[in-house]
Amino acid sequence: MTIILGIDPGLGTTGWGVIRYQGNRLSHIANGQIRTNAKAPLPSRLLELDTAVAAIVTDYRPDAAAIEEIYVNKNPQTTLKLVQARGGLLLSLARAGLGVGEYAPRLIKKAIVGTGAAEKVQIDAMVQRLLPGVQIAGPDAADALAVAITHAHLAGHPR
Repeated sequence: MTIILGIDPGLGTTGWGVIRYQGNRLSHIANGQIRTNAKAPLPSRLLELDTAVAAIVTDYRPDAAAIEEIYVNKNPQTTLKLVQARGGLLLSLARAGLGVGEYAPRLIKKAIVGTGAAEKVQIDAMVQRLLPGVQIAGPDAADALAVAITHAHLAGHPR
């Protein structure tokens, strides 16, 4: 049995999801969203993310983690903030001693829905189908669960 923490990084909202993977069976453990104060300075927001991830790791004791890779936005400032948040999250996961899988957004969509051009609503629907009875905290949490599911299916396999 493996417990996997999936992360959908963002400075304003980071989604997280924890699943159990045993054989070819998936089950939901928990999910949520970490929201940072948009008016706070960047270092404070990164500290909020770090503190929240440390609490999640302490509460659920994952064996592995997975995080979505960066996609380039039209707005360079938005991309830069996402990169900074993701870097802070990677540091938090490394500090916790977790191995981290990194997956491109298109690969996650393809693994979950079957097409790399899937919409958020399709990801949400498939996550609910793969994890029956799950109550998803929001779109970022659904994406994080999709990241964890992708890791469960692809970790250790060549991409």
